[in-house]
Amino acid sequence: MAGGKGGKKEPTKSKSHSARADLQFPVGRIRRLLKSGNYAQRISATAPVYLAAALEYLCAEILELAGKAAQLTRKSGRTCRINPRHLLLAIRKDNELNQLLSHVTISQGGVIPNIHEDLIPKNKKSKKSSQDSQSQEY
Repeated sequence: MAGGKGGKKEPTKSKSHSARADLQFPVGRIRRLLKSGNYAQRISATAPVYLAAALEYLCAEILELAGKAAQLTRKSGRTCRINPRHLLLAIRKDNELNQLLSHVTISQGGVIPNIHEDLIPKNKKSKKSSQDSQSQEY
């Protein structure tokens, strides 16, 4: 029978919401937390997917920049490890991430290296060269 109902179908294996959306962050857990957090009376089916995708993008961006900062400070011949200092340097050097996380304190991150311009000593010329340049003709 062409197109009949008699054929056996293979049992399909269930896929998680994260696998369907091709995400690493847990969509089901975010949905559960959104529902139990009393943010709204109803939560749409796409809201946790969108939130998981946004969080995954932010984490990937921060980890990419922190990995580059870790490679710059790496000692030769050693493996690279991201620590809180590298996270702080990555976030504070990127304008958009710095604006987003401006009120965040990262524990064990330290401070951004910065020396005010007024504290840097200026090159002083010798007295002879300054007298020569101030000569006047009458």
